Amino acid sequence: MVGIPPRLVLASGSPRRAGLLARVGVAAEVRPAEIDETPRRGESAAAMVTRLAGAKAAHVAGDLSIEGGQWLVLAGDTTVLVDGEILGKPAGEDDAARMLMRLSDRCHQVVGGLATVDDSGRTESAVDVTTVWFRALSSADISWYLGTGEAGGKAGAYGIQGAASVFVERIEGNYDNVVGLPLATADRLLRAHGHALWSFARRPS
Repeated sequence: MVGIPPRLVLASGSPRRAGLLARVGVAAEVRPAEIDETPRRGESAAAMVTRLAGAKAAHVAGDLSIEGGQWLVLAGDTTVLVDGEILGKPAGEDDAARMLMRLSDRCHQVVGGLATVDDSGRTESAVDVTTVWFRALSSADISWYLGTGEAGGKAGAYGIQGAASVFVERIEGNYDNVVGLPLATADRLLRAHGHALWSFARRPS
C-alpha cells in the first residue's frame, strides 16, 4: 500500500453509505448507478447482492474508463432475508407494512454485497450477513414507523440507524452492514487493490 491513492468513487446514491465513509474521514466521489435490481428466479440473496453490487461497479467503471485517469470504484447492495423470502425496497406504504409485520417477533438476515473494480480491470467482491432480532410489533408500532417516512427506499422497509432502532432487540454480526456498508469488509477489498480505506481519508489542513 504505497503511492498516491486513485480517485475513490462510490457507485451509490445512498446517503447512508456515503455517511459511513464520512465517519472515517473519507469523502468519496458519488456516482449513482441506475441498474435493474429485479431478483432473478431461484437466485439466492447472497448471489443477488453480489451480482447487483458488481453490476453497479461495472456500470460506473465503464464511464470512468472513457474519462481516463486512475480510479477505484466501490459499490454495494443490501437486501433482507426472512424465512427464505427476500425483502427488497417496499413498493409503497402497504408493502412496507407487510414487510414490517413479516419481521415482527423473529430474526432476519441482512445480506450485504460489496464489489470493487479499478482502472486496471481488477475486481473484488464479498458478502456480509448480519442477523437482526425484532421484538413483537403492534399495528400501532408499524403505523408510527411508517409515519416517520423512513421506510421508503430501504431494504426490508426499515433503517436500523433511525427510529426503527426501538424495534431491535439485538444483532449478531456487523452493524455497519445493516446500515448499508460494512467498513471492515470495504477496507479488506480496497487493500486487495493496494489501498487501505484510511488512505482515502482527507488529511487535516
